[in-house]
Amino acid sequence: MLETTTQSLAGLPAFLAYFALAITLSLIFIRLYTWLTPHDEFGLIRQNNNAAALAFGGALIGFALPLASAITHSMSLIDCALWGAVALVVQALTFVLLRVVVSDLPKRIEQGELASATLVAASAIAVGLINSACMSY
Repeated sequence: MLETTTQSLAGLPAFLAYFALAITLSLIFIRLYTWLTPHDEFGLIRQNNNAAALAFGGALIGFALPLASAITHSMSLIDCALWGAVALVVQALTFVLLRVVVSDLPKRIEQGELASATLVAASAIAVGLINSACMSY
């Protein structure tokens, strides 16, 4: 029984390392994303702005999808970190492109416009799915 438990937990150090890397990359993504957006996501969310929560939540999911793929397919922590950084850049560029395509996007989100927020969330998730599939090297 003890041997089985020891074998089962043999992967715990790797789990902890990848999990810590994923949390770190996620925090970096959150910082970059909130820097790119001229509106205050957390302030708007605290004010119960559903559009801000939807757009931000979609962006987080859109980043988490390829990050999960990077974790699954990477050969080392460094490999995972590099592909996680690629995912981060792709998701940031997605929002930048949406700002070009949708006029006054940040203002629309600040005003609680759910249509614009839904487009941001859906775009981030769609790009995240494609990004994730491309990482299955």
